[in-house]
Amino acid sequence: MENCDKKAKRYTVTTALPYANGPVHIGHLAGVYVPADTFVRYLRLKGKEVLFVGGSDEHGVPITIKAEKEGVTPQDVVDRYHKIIKDSFEELGMSYDIYSRTSSDTHHKTAAAFFKKLYDDGKFVEKETEQFFDPERNKFLSDRYIMGTCPKCGNDRAYGDQCEKCGSSLSPDELINPHSTISGAQLVKKPTKHWYLPLEQYENWLREWILEGHKEWKPNVYGQVKSWLDSGLQPRAVTRDLDWGVPVPLDEASGKVLYVWFDAPIGYISNTIEYCEKNGGDWEKWWKNPDTQLVHFIGKDNIVFHCIIFPCMLKAYGDGYILPENVPANEFLNLENDKISTSRNWAVWLHEYLTDFPGKQDVLRYVLTANAPETKDNNFTWKDFQDRNNNELLAIFGNFVNRTLVLTHKFYGGIVPAAENLDESDKETIAEMNEYPAKIGKLIEIYKFREALSELMNLARLGNVYLTKNEPWKQIKTNPERVATVMNISLQIVAKLALLSEPFLPFSAKKLQDMLNIKQNGWNDAEKTTLIEAGHTVNQPTLLFEKIEDAAIEAQMKKLEDAKKTNELNAWKPAETKPTVSFDDFGKVDIRVGTVLECAKVPKADKLLQFLIDDGAEKRTIVSGIAKYYTEPEKLVGKQVCFIANFAPRKLKGIESQGMILSAEDRDGRLVLITPSDLVAAGCSVG
Repeated sequence: MENCDKKAKRYTVTTALPYANGPVHIGHLAGVYVPADTFVRYLRLKGKEVLFVGGSDEHGVPITIKAEKEGVTPQDVVDRYHKIIKDSFEELGMSYDIYSRTSSDTHHKTAAAFFKKLYDDGKFVEKETEQFFDPERNKFLSDRYIMGTCPKCGNDRAYGDQCEKCGSSLSPDELINPHSTISGAQLVKKPTKHWYLPLEQYENWLREWILEGHKEWKPNVYGQVKSWLDSGLQPRAVTRDLDWGVPVPLDEASGKVLYVWFDAPIGYISNTIEYCEKNGGDWEKWWKNPDTQLVHFIGKDNIVFHCIIFPCMLKAYGDGYILPENVPANEFLNLENDKISTSRNWAVWLHEYLTDFPGKQDVLRYVLTANAPETKDNNFTWKDFQDRNNNELLAIFGNFVNRTLVLTHKFYGGIVPAAENLDESDKETIAEMNEYPAKIGKLIEIYKFREALSELMNLARLGNVYLTKNEPWKQIKTNPERVATVMNISLQIVAKLALLSEPFLPFSAKKLQDMLNIKQNGWNDAEKTTLIEAGHTVNQPTLLFEKIEDAAIEAQMKKLEDAKKTNELNAWKPAETKPTVSFDDFGKVDIRVGTVLECAKVPKADKLLQFLIDDGAEKRTIVSGIAKYYTEPEKLVGKQVCFIANFAPRKLKGIESQGMILSAEDRDGRLVLITPSDLVAAGCSVG
């Protein structure tokens, strides 16, 4: 982005609108929000005029489905999650100018007006198609409200858009015996009219604008756009038959709303309008001025919407709307070598992290940037999180800062000494440290945040090496003049870190600036050799970072392990019912209650327990294969169990077993003895 200091006077920076049917997790943060905030903070330090726009996406089928399941209204759902998301973003340090929502009055008016202008200008095509209709609820159903049998794997709980068992993408027409998930009714087809944006009409323009004009875009973005264009674009519906969303502003469109993919990106514009209405200013300068650069931060699943569909909407609208200068989309972040999944609760949720690790916002920002999935999917592990904190932030960055400030107070009472008689190593160190502002800044400008952060840490490493090499703690008595120079240069490196770390580690940067008793004046100040003058007083140091102990990591791993167990239990389904038997056949089985008199493991048989049972008339021996689940068999003595009394005896490991003890197989495969809820007489029949 060499234009950072040349062409653009201002920047409109947006982040993908998180869906307000759940909290945000580290995958969202690494893919979209942390890099966007890093970029915006850098631009502001460069003195650029920036509007940072975010908000919650609050319309669409998943929200209505969640509301149905919980027995609440869609507004209840979005109100709850909008607050959770907004509050956690604020605590993380996201520096939005505005974070609003698509259920706002401003957004409804803006989105409706946007649609109406395109409609009036003849930019849409009308189509009547047959879609699935629930006759009991008297409504058309979207894909997620339709369920049936998957034609590919036979799963009888496949949705109209995807089979979650085999992962196949589906359409409702492909399902076998489709029915409504709301009422259970069999569906019928009925005609309905919708409006479509004819994307194919913009293919040539898109090829010229992106494939010829933006070859500098990230390969994953450019490649996906090219693939879509090479496959040929098709008209895309902009309306749906739903009762939750922005109503279509046409008399003939009762019961229809704007499709969420059309509605949501207009939220960037409506949120800008809302910001300017509250704070003064002309919203159009952020969206219609050629001196403004528009940058969208998104995940790779949103590339088509921000690089093809939204630009086509803006092009169709006309009226001077600017188009995105760049769309730096990231790939996906995995968690402990498994795909992050909200439905499986396989995630690290931001609001929970902030509770579990108070005051450690920068640690998360650091780790997610260091592991950013900029060119390919990457992986987050709690062990790596701990190692990067303890071995990098604490041992390199924090250690250098702490040593420098502690020695400054020890030797000089906190007053910065003067640097005199520089030797060649001093000059080389100064020259090298002065390269970092431009080096880091250039990488941020081309959206290589991971490399930029690495260079920031290299600056801290430079300071550590310089301080260790010169050993001021050894020279203070024999060569105090030399020590003064070493400490002055070390303090200049600390001051550079305090300025250059602000986009990445805003809380730590502020803390470090307070320790140094300086204020952040801008990125260009960091290019100066002398940031702290001799005679300046620095404050007492405090630890920038703290060690993360094994216990904290173990707690997080247990949380994931619990989630995995819960997923396994939720995925469990009972075995199919066995073939029907007559009551007379069942009546031949003699099930009774017995009291356990003795119980022990059968020697040389890992699976077998030997029971001595009081059956009310006599004592009988029964051998059962449940030893794996009852490792202390003596504790079963005195308990009552159900057993089949009229099975023919059979020998197991040389022991004659006179019956079969009944047990139930739990969802995790564990066998559990079936026992009466109250004490009954031994020998009682069960039936």
